[in-house]
Amino acid sequence: MLFLFSAVLILAAFNTLSSVSNTLNRLNVVESERDRWQRPSEVLRSLTVREGSTVVDLGCGAGYFTLKLAAIVGSRGEVLGVDLRRVSLFFLRIRAPMRNLHNINIIVGTADDPHLPVERVDAVLIANTYHEFTHPHLMLDHVWRSLHRGGRLVIVDRGPRKETEGSVAHGHELQPERVEVELRRKGFELLSRDDHFIEQRGDEPWWLMVARRP
Repeated sequence: MLFLFSAVLILAAFNTLSSVSNTLNRLNVVESERDRWQRPSEVLRSLTVREGSTVVDLGCGAGYFTLKLAAIVGSRGEVLGVDLRRVSLFFLRIRAPMRNLHNINIIVGTADDPHLPVERVDAVLIANTYHEFTHPHLMLDHVWRSLHRGGRLVIVDRGPRKETEGSVAHGHELQPERVEVELRRKGFELLSRDDHFIEQRGDEPWWLMVARRP
């Protein structure tokens, strides 16, 4: 019985490791594809972060932007990777040391509180996540408090697709005009807005908005 029990545990561990390895490989493939259309360099440049900066990736998932930011801010900087999804954060915890990145602080947020430090952040990135906020006004309150004066907020999200025959909405569309109003209402200063930041055939256009705390 002990032998059988040990065999089952070993088999389960092997299956788990195999599943984790397969997921990591898929993430690498998906992110390599994102590099070709997401325009990550321009997104990161809009944050104006540098070595030693403290930056938040709000809605970081498994770390597509978090890992890139960690390499930019260096050992004297810090990246706060925030998400609700513990499974995604589990993979970020694995991927960071695999890339020898030890300046990432992983935070499990909630729907109304990302648990950010107060007035200690240089920039906040919200990529493909704003449309998922159930309490955007509360999240913006926390973002505002986390930024020091002059700190930047960059939001990248999908806009509404032009209606064409056979087009199907994905449920992720978000009017940039609405977000701009919400930012201004919270006191943010809008620096730029590009409603056609990414345009791919057959997909919604992506917009990019840059604001700062005065």
